[in-house]
Amino acid sequence: MSLKNFLTSKTFFTQVLIAVLLVVIVIFVLLHWLDYTTNHDQKISVPNLAKMNVEDAGKKLEENDLEVIVLDTVDFNPEYPPYTITEQDPLAKANVKEGRKVYVKVNAGSYSNIMVPDLIQKTLRQAEPMLKGAGLEVGEKTYVPYLAKDVVLEMKYKNKNLKSGDKVRKASKIDLVLGDGKTGYEEQDSTEVEVNP
Repeated sequence: MSLKNFLTSKTFFTQVLIAVLLVVIVIFVLLHWLDYTTNHDQKISVPNLAKMNVEDAGKKLEENDLEVIVLDTVDFNPEYPPYTITEQDPLAKANVKEGRKVYVKVNAGSYSNIMVPDLIQKTLRQAEPMLKGAGLEVGEKTYVPYLAKDVVLEMKYKNKNLKSGDKVRKASKIDLVLGDGKTGYEEQDSTEVEVNP
């Protein structure tokens, strides 16, 4: 039988039809197997874990076949109770599949201790950004007689004198004793001075 006769024969078309059917069946089975093994249509809404402690969050996620993983402890945020979740990934209400890990960050128990910067003999204009940059706040300002105006003479925390390098809690208010700029500028009496010729 010649090639031309074979390509136009009933046997050839039967073989091609069987091959096409087999390919379609294999693809169909493969797609359904992938859907089953990857949970393609499954959607679990991630609960909001904000302000929950890790143990409670773990139980809540377990109910939904999810798992909690603690990534880190972040600086204390007063808007959240100590040792509670401040951030999560994926976010609340995101749709995920079962077994998904939810990564969280936990609030510290309290503010950390930080060193007080050296503000002595700095102007108030210099001292304020230095305090803010260190995570501290400017408290009460008291003025005392001194030649230079708004120059920091002392730093205090809860009525105790501080020096550079002392440690206080982050976000503490540091009271400043400043110069009033009045010493040395007393007005002199205007008197007439006689000039001898």
